[in-house]
Amino acid sequence: MAKDGILWGIAPIGWRNDDIPAIGAETTLSHLLSDICVAGFEGTEAGGFFPKPAILNKELKLRHLKIAGKWFSSYMIRDGLDASIKAFKKHCQYLQDVDASVAVVSEQTYSIQKKDINIYQNQPSFTDEEWSHLLEGLNTLGQMANTYNLKLVYHHHLGTGVQTLSDVTRLLAGTNPKYVHLLYDTGHIFVSDGDYVSLLKQHIDRIHHVHFKDVRKDVLENCRKEKLSFFQSFLNGMFTVPGDGCIDFIEVYRLLIKHGYKGWIIIEAEQNPAIAHPLEYALKARQYIDENLTIHSSIEQEKRA
Repeated sequence: MAKDGILWGIAPIGWRNDDIPAIGAETTLSHLLSDICVAGFEGTEAGGFFPKPAILNKELKLRHLKIAGKWFSSYMIRDGLDASIKAFKKHCQYLQDVDASVAVVSEQTYSIQKKDINIYQNQPSFTDEEWSHLLEGLNTLGQMANTYNLKLVYHHHLGTGVQTLSDVTRLLAGTNPKYVHLLYDTGHIFVSDGDYVSLLKQHIDRIHHVHFKDVRKDVLENCRKEKLSFFQSFLNGMFTVPGDGCIDFIEVYRLLIKHGYKGWIIIEAEQNPAIAHPLEYALKARQYIDENLTIHSSIEQEKRA
């Protein structure tokens, strides 16, 4: 599937959910990786249930798959930088051992994404002093990531203090572009702001990792009306794979390629695997990519030629 310098992956969250361990708990690593292989993807992000590097690397090698990165929950504001450095160092060592390229970081202090709270009206916020600690800390962690041949990519996320375009703009303005990069997630910014293109256009120079997450608009509107939590929203089917919702990924992909983006694009759709069969949706995503994105990109290249 590799074209235009893009590596296509799919996140394990469609099979198993780290935050709700009961979801997909019966799915083994072998099952997950084999499904990813069958669907034609080149890799995935490491889940919390993934084994030690030696075991994981053997399973990956057998299927010619790669690890793109892994989520890191930062609590710099709550616990201080020293505690975060210690945990992040261990995180980076794991990523280096599995030959990953990015460390996905999200500040979780005050986060409501795991709480039974209306995700649409209760976004937490940071004081100016807390923002200062966060930005300084991210620069430090980003420098550390570089020593492991990794890029720190910050994940803007619903229910956290860095969710909206204005939040992301403040974060990027206050951090060093050599050390702190952006993970652009279509689904999170659309649910947050009702717009996924502005963030892409405004901060495309800082984007070094991408999540393609689609949104079922009718489900979103109902979840908002019912004042549901993050967990309740995705369990109700708010998120889905590209081509099954309302986001125009052709436009997003065109802008990324036109700007020269190279690296991973990870399909990510938090869903209940008991309802949304993981392999079925992985195959849907693969078909959508082949029929709409890579073909569209080839046409654009011919026009430029």
